[in-house]
Amino acid sequence: MPTVIVTGGTQGIGADIARGFIEAGWAVVIGARTQSGLAEEVHDQLKFAPLDVRVAQDHMRLVELALEWTGQLDCYVNCAGRSQWKGIDEIDNEFLEDILDVNLKGAFWGCQAASVRLTEGGSIINISSLAGKRGSANNSAYCAAKFGVNGLTQSLAKELGPQGIRVNALCPVYVRTPGVMSALLQPAAPPGGNSVDDYLEEFVAANTALRRLPTGSEIANTCLFLASSASSAITGQCINVDCGVLPQ
Repeated sequence: MPTVIVTGGTQGIGADIARGFIEAGWAVVIGARTQSGLAEEVHDQLKFAPLDVRVAQDHMRLVELALEWTGQLDCYVNCAGRSQWKGIDEIDNEFLEDILDVNLKGAFWGCQAASVRLTEGGSIINISSLAGKRGSANNSAYCAAKFGVNGLTQSLAKELGPQGIRVNALCPVYVRTPGVMSALLQPAAPPGGNSVDDYLEEFVAANTALRRLPTGSEIANTCLFLASSASSAITGQCINVDCGVLPQ
């Protein structure tokens, strides 16, 4: 049975991605700090393991669990992340380290663990962000981390390509998950303390080509494509899933 690991797979986009793989018949290992959300449901094709994405050994434990369970690892999805807006003058070392450790180093350790055990033809998918392609005010730490994820993706595509491993990233715009909605409530976030729903409606009208935001299931579908042989010639790409906000 094809097997995938999804970090941050208990809630939000990660849970949507994990559900998509389950529905497609994959065995799915999800890792997160707490056994909540999707991890509390019973699925024959699902296993959970505790994970701190900042710790390299935790990623290796996920890989070993997958191999013990099905004997193979075909895809590794680095989805765990954290977003918080903060002005440059308010950022201290603790905040910067946390944003970089979770978003960039977490993806790095996941890629490292996957690279040594993926089956030939396997795929690494990094969930980046449109913030990894363009900067925005009060978002310097997060943008720096996601630009780093895109650079990591492109570099490892070249490095791991000779092993038959493809590495790609997805760059979503806002997705209406509890985490994103909570982050947008922060004073330094784009709504500036005003209605998040009003802000998103205005954003959609002014920026999207399709006049809507992407859904978690659409991101999951793109992951399934990138994990399949249908995308066998695609690697090193940072693909926007943004309903036409940033055509490239």
